[in-house]
Amino acid sequence: MLADRYYLRGTSHPPLRSATVWLLIVNAVVFLVHSILDYYTRLRIGSFLALNPIDVIHGQIWQLLTFQFLHSDLWHLLLNSVVIYLFGRSLEDSLGLKRFLQLYFLSGVAGGLLQITVGLLFPSHFGVTVGASAGAFGLVAAFATLNPEQPLTALVAFFIPVTMRAKFLLLFSGLIALYGILVPRDSIAHAAHLGGLIWGMAYVTWWIRPANGLFGLRIRNDSEPEPELVTKSSPIKNLWRQQLQNKHHSSAPASGDYISREVDPILDKISAHGIHSLTARERRILEEARKRMGTD
Repeated sequence: MLADRYYLRGTSHPPLRSATVWLLIVNAVVFLVHSILDYYTRLRIGSFLALNPIDVIHGQIWQLLTFQFLHSDLWHLLLNSVVIYLFGRSLEDSLGLKRFLQLYFLSGVAGGLLQITVGLLFPSHFGVTVGASAGAFGLVAAFATLNPEQPLTALVAFFIPVTMRAKFLLLFSGLIALYGILVPRDSIAHAAHLGGLIWGMAYVTWWIRPANGLFGLRIRNDSEPEPELVTKSSPIKNLWRQQLQNKHHSSAPASGDYISREVDPILDKISAHGIHSLTARERRILEEARKRMGTD
């Protein structure tokens, strides 16, 4: 699904060194321990670690973090794990470990805060909250903000494939969450989902792409210099040069001009700031260059 494009294939590190994989492992271990304690003992850790608006108001603020590791049942855990795995891999590679973890956990905190707010406004409709959904929705929002035109395919009812662009998945998810808040007919924490979505978008547009801003607003550390492109040679640039020139050996000068004029600045930008920094036009140019490498 997410690996359809060349810049989303694979990872830059072994699985056991991936924060995405470790998040899944920790969630699974916590679920197992929680289930065993709940079934065989009278120790109800959920009452201390799950998110309860009243408890947080009375000082139990750790619940904003701990509720993200608890799940109500195996199905709840599996659904969140699938979302985290599919979107987390590419985001971890493009954002780096530190920003990826900031995005995930702060999305969870933002979702928890919105859930608490809505729970205090409508106490009869909202209760205790558990699950990694807010962080997972933050990943979805961040991916869609970075790659709005990326086509994604999901299985509805597990066998009907539906393809949509990432930006429409984000819009659809937001509308579902908003409807769930206004018409709370189920036990799903829709406010937490919406909070995660909002934070995911805000994190990318304010901190990852501060020049764009969210709704025209900008947050940037003025002590940080404006980003500059790296002009020195890099392994990825040399590899692209060699492949393009090998494929177009009969017109090497033209290929060299094309690389220098169009491709090199984009590769420099990737080396300096990551694939997420590319504009839609730059992605199209890189895609065209990749297609040229695939032709004889």
